[in-house]
Parts: sequence; C-alpha cells; structure tokens
Amino acid sequence: MSGFGNEFATEAVKGALPEGRNSPQQPAFGLYAEQINGTAFTAPRHSNKRSWMYRIRPSVVHSPYKRIDNGLIRSSPFNEVETTPNQLRWSPIAIPTKPTSFLDGIITIAGNGDLSTHCGAVIHVYVANRSMVDEYFYNADGEMLFVLQQGDLVFHTEMGKIEAIPGEIVVIPRGIKFRVELGGPSRGYILENYGAAFKLPDLGPIGANGLAYPRDFLTPVAAYEEKTGEFSVTAKFMGNMWRGTYDHSPLNVVAWHGNYAPYKYDLRKFQCINSVTFDHPDPSIYTVLTAPTDTPGTANVDFALFPPRWMVAENTFRPPWFHRNFMNEFMGLIEGVYDAKEGGGFEPGGASLHNCMSGHGPDAETYAKMTKAELKPVKLTDTLAFMFETGLVARPTAFAMSCAELQNDYWECWQGLVPEFKKP
Repeated sequence: MSGFGNEFATEAVKGALPEGRNSPQQPAFGLYAEQINGTAFTAPRHSNKRSWMYRIRPSVVHSPYKRIDNGLIRSSPFNEVETTPNQLRWSPIAIPTKPTSFLDGIITIAGNGDLSTHCGAVIHVYVANRSMVDEYFYNADGEMLFVLQQGDLVFHTEMGKIEAIPGEIVVIPRGIKFRVELGGPSRGYILENYGAAFKLPDLGPIGANGLAYPRDFLTPVAAYEEKTGEFSVTAKFMGNMWRGTYDHSPLNVVAWHGNYAPYKYDLRKFQCINSVTFDHPDPSIYTVLTAPTDTPGTANVDFALFPPRWMVAENTFRPPWFHRNFMNEFMGLIEGVYDAKEGGGFEPGGASLHNCMSGHGPDAETYAKMTKAELKPVKLTDTLAFMFETGLVARPTAFAMSCAELQNDYWECWQGLVPEFKKP
C-alpha cells in the first residue's frame, strides 16, 4: 500500500474488517476491536491520526511492566554535561562483537526539549548484530525515524511487515509495537520526535511538484503472529525503560484501517529542486519531512536530504557556504562523500553537530578546490547525506562527549583558511 497520510484498510484474513454499518461490537472471527489514537480526539480532521485494529487479544492483556536499566538510551532533561558551543564530529561507532540486539544497541548522542510537554527531539545511533526474538518494543515518548546506513532490516510491527535497506527510512509512530530482524551487522541513525508527527512540508512557491512525493511512501499490509509462550515487551515511557511479560505475541492484529501506521520511504526517489542561476539555495529545499510547531516556519525538527543531484548554477560557490544558524544541525552520512567535507573525517556512519550560532561550513581543502572549480553543470555522485535540523539546541550526552569516536581535532579542518585580503 502506498501514499502519505491516506486512509488505509488491509486485512490478513478476508472478512476480518467490518464493512458498511457492521459494528465493532462483535467483530468477525471472534477478534477484539481496539483503536489507537496518535492525536487528541478533537484534533482537526486534516491532522487527526487514528487507526482501528482487529486483533486476537487486546493490548491490555499482559503482566505489569517493571523498570529496567536504560542502558545508553537517554531522554529529557539533557543535562548530564554542559553543552559546548564548539563544532562536534564523531567517527562511526563500531558494530559490537558480542551479541547485541537492535534494542540493546541504541546509543543516545544528543537531545533537547521536554518529552512531558511534547516538545523537542532525541538523536540516537544504533549498532547491532542480533535480531530481536520473542522481544518487542514500543515508544510512548515519541515517533521514531530510522535512517539505515548499513545492513538490511525487517520491522515486524502491529500493522504488518516493513523490509528496508540502506538508503531507506522507516517511521514508526508513537506507541506502535515492533521487533527488528537483521540481515547482518547493522548500523544507522534514529530521530526520536517528541513533538507533532512528521508530515510532508508545504511546497509554497515550488508549486505542486517536487521534493518527496506522497505516492512513494509505503505502509505495510496486515500480517499477524498467532503465537503463545513467553514474550517480553519493552516500553520507553517518560524517558525510562520498562519491561512487561506477555503470554502471546503482541503482533496479533489480523486487520486494520485508519491513517495512523508505520511507513517507509526510499531516499533515492527524492526530487531535488536546485538553482539554475546564481547564489546557493537554503538547505530547506531538501526537506523530506517536517514536524511543525505552533510558530509558522519553525519546525520542532526537519529531516533534510542531500542526495546525488545536478548542480546547475553560475557565479556561485557550489558547496554549502560558511554560516551560523538559529537552527541546530546534526548531520549523518549514509554513503559516499559529503560535498562540503571532501578533506576527510566525515565518514559513512559518522556524524557532526553544529549548534545555534556555531560557525561552520566547508573545510579548508574543499574551499580551496571549489573556489577554483570551473563553473559548469556538475553531477554530484557517490553521496547520500542527511540532516536533522532542530529548533532547540541539541545537548550532547555524557557518552557522546567522552567516547573514543569523538574527534577532538575536528576544529583543525578550518585552520587552513588563512587571510587572503588584499587592499585595493
């Protein structure tokens, strides 16, 4: 099934979905009707998110949840260490050698806001080498956007199965249970969004076409696990990890309909918009998804993409220019080389963080190369980078500021930018 924000209806067993005036009072095949709401009941129709599930057992059937260790997962308030104004960059975190499940391999790098007020976001990475078996997870604090960098993943969710490969993203809404199977050693990034759900950005003067197309977002068809035994479900609730025991698989939804569901998107289908004359457009033209706030034009968090593309412009500096922003930028690299950091140090699986008003831009080597480059149409290839851009300062965790992957010499990549001013 495809389309962004549409109303979907899917059943794994024909006749499981009620039709017409059939009431959920007595669903077919002895199923239980259960609604999940991603917004307030009275949210406007265009933003109201909810789905009806027809399941073998309702979600309330489980033993009490008990508090467990948070591992390296952190949530608001992000106050473990002081937040530095310095530019930060990390090398890729190595995939562990000991068996590590997807859930156990999540490491928080930075975050902001207050989850209790549905404001802010968290940035994690994951490194894993073991599939989740008879273990499941849901996040009550926010929706999760997964950016795959290495290793294929299969997300088994309440709404069905999503198969994803590096270069694709998967979004799991708040509260949806899932487990993850690995196709091999895996690494990637996670954006946990405390605020309003992601949506496609308005196109404004761009017009009707461009950026990410709704038709390219895929939702799963219904599938269910009819298994009994002992199963664990881990919940992230109010920043902490809790675990409950079930005597059945929680992925027992036989049919569902609604508009609150997981989805995936292939980043290679993004339609770039670019300049054909002079100057360098702002990175907002590369926005794939946005989580808006009540302040027009200011997002809680944006997800932007820098894919292979044609650079067709005249009288301009092609890479991103030197800049200082009100917004805060966390960048990751899925594959290849980012065009503003050709001098090395920014590797696939790595990351950088440039917070509010911290100066940043191309390294000295890239600057020297691009100021002398011939201004002709150029096709950027061998690159797939992205950015999480937040309205609040991303405050690093103690792990992020003390790990071996932190590049303490990152600042040196700009020191070759010597004065070249010549008086007329």
